[in-house]
Amino acid sequence: MRWISVLAAGGLVAAGMFVVPAVPAPEEKRLSIYSPVANYALNVTERNGQDYVGLVEILEPLGQVTAKTDGQKWKLRFNKKDADFKANNPTARVQGKPIDLTKNFVLENGRGLVPLNSLTTLLPSFLGIPVIFHVTARRLFIGQAATHYSAEFNKAQPKLVLNFTSAVNPTIATEPGKVRMSFVRDPLLPSGPETTDFDSKVISSTTFQENNGVAELTINGSVPLLASFSNNGRTITIAPAPSSVQAPAASTASPATPAPGASTLPLITASPSPEGPPPAPIRRVFAVLDASHGGDDRGAAIGQFAEKDVTIAFARRIREELQNRGIPALVLRDSDATLSLDQRASLANGTRSQIYLAVHASSEGLGVRVFTALMPAGGANSGPFLAWDNAQLQFLPAAQSAAQSLAAELRKKLPVRMASAPMRPLNNLTMPALALEVATQTGDTAELTSPIYQQLVASAVADGIVAARDKLGAPH
Repeated sequence: MRWISVLAAGGLVAAGMFVVPAVPAPEEKRLSIYSPVANYALNVTERNGQDYVGLVEILEPLGQVTAKTDGQKWKLRFNKKDADFKANNPTARVQGKPIDLTKNFVLENGRGLVPLNSLTTLLPSFLGIPVIFHVTARRLFIGQAATHYSAEFNKAQPKLVLNFTSAVNPTIATEPGKVRMSFVRDPLLPSGPETTDFDSKVISSTTFQENNGVAELTINGSVPLLASFSNNGRTITIAPAPSSVQAPAASTASPATPAPGASTLPLITASPSPEGPPPAPIRRVFAVLDASHGGDDRGAAIGQFAEKDVTIAFARRIREELQNRGIPALVLRDSDATLSLDQRASLANGTRSQIYLAVHASSEGLGVRVFTALMPAGGANSGPFLAWDNAQLQFLPAAQSAAQSLAAELRKKLPVRMASAPMRPLNNLTMPALALEVATQTGDTAELTSPIYQQLVASAVADGIVAARDKLGAPH
């Protein structure tokens, strides 16, 4: 039986694909941390000309942590290990053993800040395993967390095949003759040299760089290039764009190459700067929107479109409506990527959000159907771990309450039906989880691709989540 930790519910975040929607201020420093249980990023604070980071924020995704202040003393407990710190003192004690912090410990309003360059000695004393810190790039690897890649160039075709040891989901920007992939949550490292040259004008080289918590892989060539995913996100193939396709000067278009003659929907996108997209911060969000299907899984036929294209259009519009209401949200599948149900659950759990909404579309029936999980018999949860197939159990009452709020807002504009169904990955989520199946208003499937109808549904869904927000609480 599979289990998921309540304390570090994200699982192996690097096992899936993830695109983070926000854009940070250029001057903002951040630290990315990669571990076997969670991949995440934190803001870096400067004090007295030195870089500091909150210790509780580092340890919180990795286990159970508490801290309290006693005057100038700060006591912390992590997974039954006790530590003592003192303001303006460069030495800490973990289980009674002195640890050199290199710079003074900073205590601000009960928050303990440790120097960034102390993490290589401080964290192993809590975790019991080594860490590797790329100090200049501010990327910290705990244990065997890294994802490596290798490049194989086929000059005859020509194409470049990138194979990864774990599934990845970069943000992709294309320019004529260049593909730039930014890996925000993926603990990417090269298996060989950082720069590889190929004896070809079509695809000339690859270059790996890392900075400010983000890894970037750039593929250079002399013609417009397209990237496509396969092997469940473990392989990315770079090839010249078909002559009938003109690549935009800069785009965050879907990484998968459309089939000849296939239709594509007008989707809400953001254009990067000519230098490529700046790295995006990993921040906690209130709502996770999961566009169903994607990549090799096209879903049902919706007129001349595939369900995977319709669901991502709805998900992006819902995200926009939520953000207009001040609710941070992200679209889990924000590209034409193939995600398994387990990957979707692990990635959603890793965000530690307050509600998950899977978006489906159907050409059958009218209005909207709202689903909550139908839990399997038995398998009650107890202790600090949840059974994978029953992880939703303790969140089900909140999910049902949120479904009522959502349905009430949707009924103001559309027919609504509520039900429970065994729709994975709802059972595997460690937050209130719902699924939404959007059908037409009049029976005309063209409505599902109409911006007016998409906006009507998205606005009602956003209002429903706003109505449920007080019951769900703040992101944890």
